[in-house]
Amino acid sequence: MKYKLKQAYLIPIDVIEIAVCYALAVLIRLEQIPGFKDVPQENVKLVWQAVFSWPALVIPAIYVIIFFFADMYAFLLKHATLGDTLKCALANVAAAALSFLYNAFLMSKMTSNSQIIPRGVVIIASILILLATVATRIIPRVADEMSHSFEKKNSAKTHRIIIYGAGFEGRTLAADFKNGKARKNNLVVGFIDNNNQKIQSKLLGIKVYSASQDLEKLVKDLGADTIIIAIPSLSPSDLSSIIDKCKHTGCILKILPSISDMVENANIEASKLRDVSIDDILHRKETHIDIDSICQYLEGETVLVTGAGGSIGSELCRRILHYKPARLVLFDIYENNVYDLEFELRQMKTETELISYIGSVRDYKRLDAIFKKENPQVVFHAAAHKHVPLMENSPGEAVKNNVFGTYNLAKAADANHVKTFVFISTDKAVNPTNVMGATKRMCEMIITAMDKVSETRYVAVRFGNVLGSNGSVVPLFKKQIAAMGPVTVTHPDIIRYFMTIPEAARLVVQAGAMAKGGEIFILDMGDPVKIDDLARDMIRLSGYTPDVDIKIEYTGLRPGEKLYEELMQAEEGTTKSSHDGIFIAKPETYTMEQVEEKLSVLRDAVGKDDETVVKCLAEVVPTFHPEKAGAHGK
Repeated sequence: MKYKLKQAYLIPIDVIEIAVCYALAVLIRLEQIPGFKDVPQENVKLVWQAVFSWPALVIPAIYVIIFFFADMYAFLLKHATLGDTLKCALANVAAAALSFLYNAFLMSKMTSNSQIIPRGVVIIASILILLATVATRIIPRVADEMSHSFEKKNSAKTHRIIIYGAGFEGRTLAADFKNGKARKNNLVVGFIDNNNQKIQSKLLGIKVYSASQDLEKLVKDLGADTIIIAIPSLSPSDLSSIIDKCKHTGCILKILPSISDMVENANIEASKLRDVSIDDILHRKETHIDIDSICQYLEGETVLVTGAGGSIGSELCRRILHYKPARLVLFDIYENNVYDLEFELRQMKTETELISYIGSVRDYKRLDAIFKKENPQVVFHAAAHKHVPLMENSPGEAVKNNVFGTYNLAKAADANHVKTFVFISTDKAVNPTNVMGATKRMCEMIITAMDKVSETRYVAVRFGNVLGSNGSVVPLFKKQIAAMGPVTVTHPDIIRYFMTIPEAARLVVQAGAMAKGGEIFILDMGDPVKIDDLARDMIRLSGYTPDVDIKIEYTGLRPGEKLYEELMQAEEGTTKSSHDGIFIAKPETYTMEQVEEKLSVLRDAVGKDDETVVKCLAEVVPTFHPEKAGAHGK
């Protein structure tokens, strides 16, 4: 009741309007308006008596009651929509019909003179009441819009917005900018669309322009500083194409989330907008995930993830929960990361039991005790030291954590009868020029050798850089742009393969489902990306001009860094797997005896000087050539 009477002050206004409209209707019907020809009629007095008799008071009551149930006293006048106007019109039609029936069949029985209001008067009055009540509810909004429009056009702080997409989502978003919470300091100055029927027309009073015209010129002509892409159904490649057109305009780019991202809350409003991310630019093709095969090996099982608190490990945990394992064991050396992740996962209200352990993969006894207690059937090994420059300065630590940590975990998995062991490798393991990559290649040797002597299925998954992961250039560039530069790029020609964190996690889980044992799976990384272009695009997406607003500085290749990375060695070759986006490499493999010999060499080297560690690492990993860093990876 309280909600329906938010605007209760409209009730007396409506009653007065109804009375005035009936009076005008009598004057019009009987031609009594001054200036009209005076036509005396014998029943004029009776008509006036009927209109203002006590039974006629029921008519305003009919209108008020119907308006009440139609929520005409609930919505804010300044935010009235087209739907509210239509609802008001329909309520008027219903009230007019009931008033007509009441006047024709009941009113005469309620008065001694058996007089009713002429039908013509009722019809004319109904039309006038419709116009008056609609006007009462629309005029405040129009006045408010005109006031805000004037303020925004004359305000230097106002964002002038072009909405790319004049479909339902774009129109709804524009309506929110005009009438919703986002209207302050935001003015939509145009739509862009490729529908010929909409071009040059106006929607919500805003002109629609062709998508084929010169966008930079249009932005300049309209004085726009923001472009919002409001087509949630766009494919990644189409979205990337539109972003490519927009990024040279100097405008801030925003995007309405995809339909799948808005499923939980389908309201389309300005608060739902997000920044255009570098993920959108890469337009990587969505890969199909074989849900059935994943569920078969994860559902109802105990799954252990090492490095669970890291960017890849945490996304793996989120993904794994979708496939309903009985228990998910989180293992990491950093307690804060695990604490935050466990709290997040518990908010997902999963039936999976969550268990967390703090420890290091260097500690075999700790690992073995956890394996014996939890009995995991599937292990994802994401724990590693992965920062290339840091490992160049601490090669012994890289060997202890990456190589011997992986060896400890692989041995514990074998001793405790794990079914599937998935090791996360890197493209830097191919012809490595840095310590980190060489340790990862040594880990691949361990994995393929262990598979030959164990009932456990051991596989490795190799992929390139992951956007937004710890140590990725993207978070660094964002911080540098926020600080207004400079943005630092090591070399103008450096290129890298990129993949999003969710995609990498999905494909790692899928690779585990495909594992037969001994494979090195290579994820399809698409086309390589020039880091210099990436930095410039991120600056443009933030609404700045590279080398004008924000400078780009080239700092030189870091220790162990290549100009470009490779996903496989020349001698490996690949075969296409049964899954889109995953290939299988055929690297040189070693027996367990050979691997143990290599580990013995490294074990003796660890603890000695860094030069000795690097020399021994080059001895046990034949493809490791530290002196070739920066030489195009050759």
